[in-house]
Amino acid sequence: MLKSLFNWKVLLNLVVAIGVFVGLVWLTFRWLEYHTNHGQEIPVPNVINKSVYDAVKILEDTGLEYEVDSAEYNPKYKPFQVLKMHPLSSSRVKPGSLVRIVVNPRTWAPITVPDVINKYSGLAFQRLDQVGLKIGDTIYEPSIQKDALLRVLYKGNAVNPGSRLPRFSVIDVVVGSGPMRNISIPNVVGLSVKEARAVIARSLFEVGLVEHEDGSKDESDIIYYQDPASGDVRDQGMQIDLWASKRTPAELRAKVEQLNSIYRMKVDTSLPPVHYEEVPTYSEPNYEPPVAAPVPRKEVPKPEPAKTEPAKTTSAATGAKPAGTTAEKPKTTATGSQTSGNKPATTGNTAQQQPAQKPKAKKIVVE
Repeated sequence: MLKSLFNWKVLLNLVVAIGVFVGLVWLTFRWLEYHTNHGQEIPVPNVINKSVYDAVKILEDTGLEYEVDSAEYNPKYKPFQVLKMHPLSSSRVKPGSLVRIVVNPRTWAPITVPDVINKYSGLAFQRLDQVGLKIGDTIYEPSIQKDALLRVLYKGNAVNPGSRLPRFSVIDVVVGSGPMRNISIPNVVGLSVKEARAVIARSLFEVGLVEHEDGSKDESDIIYYQDPASGDVRDQGMQIDLWASKRTPAELRAKVEQLNSIYRMKVDTSLPPVHYEEVPTYSEPNYEPPVAAPVPRKEVPKPEPAKTEPAKTTSAATGAKPAGTTAEKPKTTATGSQTSGNKPATTGNTAQQQPAQKPKAKKIVVE
């Protein structure tokens, strides 16, 4: 085996293989030196604060490649002014190296309008301000979507979500102010379904159920009935149901009468009108607790002082009343010549009575 290894043919092939390998390695390094400019370096020129046109010309004359980036806008600098560069001006690079320069653009980069349609106006305003759009006028338009953002306008034209506008652009917004009240319903009987849809939309209503007589969905069918009827008043956004057919409304009179019996309420005007009388209102009585009657006080009679009278002597024949009675009182005169007669006590008999004859009493003077 060793003899075959040291054979001259084997050694020759080994020497040739080694020579080829060394040659390939030498050629490879030579090509790399040529391609990478090995050992050759040039200084990077300073192009900061220069205009982009001057910076590009200087880099090209120096033998350097360039890449321009204008994503950062700074209003303190002039438009198209070079703000940054990489590598820096103090670096040394090989000829043909790439130098990246940052240029101040003319204005802000455009932004994408967010999807805020039919969103609550407060949240929509906040979202528009976050992306850098300024809200100008707020236009209120009748709509069933109260306080919802309906459209975004830029220079008077509607802007769809996803459109790109310059940053800090002033936009106008249209906000719903609520539905309109008491709008007259248009008459669409005799029109095609397509025409009726346009008329209903212009009148601020919506199309509800569309029933075709033959079950098809042909937009050229003629409307022969609608509910609610034309002339009625409804609020904005109410739905109008339609019945369509290929025949004319005159040919479908029986069908119209049948629908009238279902959707039209007939009011009987033969009955007398109902009169309502107002019931008088009475105030609720205020009940107070009864007041207790005062207890009568018993009056105690005052004692009368006793009166002293002179003793009277009467004859037994005279039949005078005893002194204990108060029915009569004698009267004395200063002359003492005569005394007046005593009145008798009153009795229960109210008939005419004559005074009794009394004898004259003797006057007794007590000293």
